Amino acid sequence: MQAAERGGKLYRRIVQAILTDISNGLYPVGSRLPPERDLTERFKVSRPTIREAMIALEMQGLVEARKGSGVFVLASSTVEVDEALDIGAFEITEARRLLEGEVAAVAATEIDEAQLAELRSLLAQMAVEDTAAAEKADRRFHIAIAEATGNAVIIAAVTDFWDMRFRSPLAREVLLKAGSLGTENRMAEHGRILRALEARSPVDARNAMRDHLTRVIDHLLDVTETEAVERARAETDQRRRALARRTV
Repeated sequence: MQAAERGGKLYRRIVQAILTDISNGLYPVGSRLPPERDLTERFKVSRPTIREAMIALEMQGLVEARKGSGVFVLASSTVEVDEALDIGAFEITEARRLLEGEVAAVAATEIDEAQLAELRSLLAQMAVEDTAAAEKADRRFHIAIAEATGNAVIIAAVTDFWDMRFRSPLAREVLLKAGSLGTENRMAEHGRILRALEARSPVDARNAMRDHLTRVIDHLLDVTETEAVERARAETDQRRRALARRTV
C-alpha cells in the first residue's frame, strides 16, 4: 500500500478497496476473489489482516468462503465499511503481543512474592471446567502481571485491550467461534509465563508472553478456516438431502 494509505485500521482499508473493486466490476457477483496469498502481497499486510477483512465482508453479507474454492462475491455494494464492526480479534491480539511482551519483561524485574502467589492461584483456577470462571481467571492473570509493573497507564492499557475483544462486534464474532485454546494449552502457556516471572527473567518472560499470544493468533487463523469448511460441509449436506427428497 502507498505511504499515504498507511495508519488507522488496515483491515477496514482493505475492505473498502475490495468493495471499490466489486463496484467497478473487477470482481462481479459470483466471481472469486484473489487467493489470500495474492491479497497479502497486493496490500503488503499479514494473513491475519486479510482474514479480518474477509470476515468483515462476510459479516456484511457481501462474500462467502467456500471449501476448497476460495471466497466468492455474493453482492455488489458501494457502501462504506460498517463503522460498527470496529476492531477485529487479530488486530487486538497483535497489539496485545507487542504490549504484553514488554509488560511481562518489566514485571519480571518488579514482581513480589504476594503477586506471584496470586498468579499461582489464578493458574490453578484456569484448570476448572467452568469456562466462564477459567476465562475470568485468565483475564485477571494478565492484568495482575500489568499491576506488577506499578504503572497505572500500563495497567489501564492491558485491561482495555482485554475487554476490547468483546466490545467490538468483529472481534466478538471470531472469538465466540474460536472458544479457548483448551485447558491443556492454556495451562502450559501460562505456566511458562509464571515460571519466567518466578525466575525474574525479563527475556524469558517476554518470550513466553509473545509465544502465548502468537499461539492465540494461530488458533484464530485455524478456527476461521475451520468454521468456513464446516459451513460449506453443512450446506453440501443440505443440498444432498434436498436432492434425495426429489428423487424419492
